[in-house]
Amino acid sequence: MLGLMLNSKETQEIEYMLKRELEELLLDLTDTRIDGIVKRAMEERYKIIFGLYKRFASPKECYKYIRSKRQRSENV
Repeated sequence: MLGLMLNSKETQEIEYMLKRELEELLLDLTDTRIDGIVKRAMEERYKIIFGLYKRFASPKECYKYIRSKRQRSENV
């Protein structure tokens, strides 16, 4: 377990970076040209980044980046 102290500006910047990464991952996971093995790796990355994002954002904000079960089963 690691601790990290951030001021509000740093928190906003990290939240912004995590949002952008989640948006990019969600877009790439819907791309049919990407191989299944790569998508599984992207899915793992999504889980890690979404877990980090949940620590910074409100539950209302997190709903935008939650994948439905249908999306998960189609992409893996």
